Amino acid sequence: ESARLEEGRRAAEAQGPSSAAEAPAPREEEPPDDFLCPITTEIMSDPVMAADGHSYERSAIERWLATKSTSPMTGEALEHTFLSPSHMVRRQIREWQQAHPGQ
Repeated sequence: ESARLEEGRRAAEAQGPSSAAEAPAPREEEPPDDFLCPITTEIMSDPVMAADGHSYERSAIERWLATKSTSPMTGEALEHTFLSPSHMVRRQIREWQQAHPGQ
């Protein structure tokens, strides 16, 4: 039974949408969650990594750390408040923005 269902699913995928009405409407692609600052919920332009291993927009996490010494993500105490630039995340965000102009 499951083999027959799997075969039917594969056949349907191979055919694709049978009419334009079934095709999903074009929409703006949302940025990956890893590109969004957990504090501001906006795409980061200057991502930094905090002691909790999460990336944040530099200005947002600096404001957070001005009054708190805990992780915004976990609530746990941070071992230190040093922020290191997230060069890889910044590059990935820029590449995504170039592939999705206007976002």
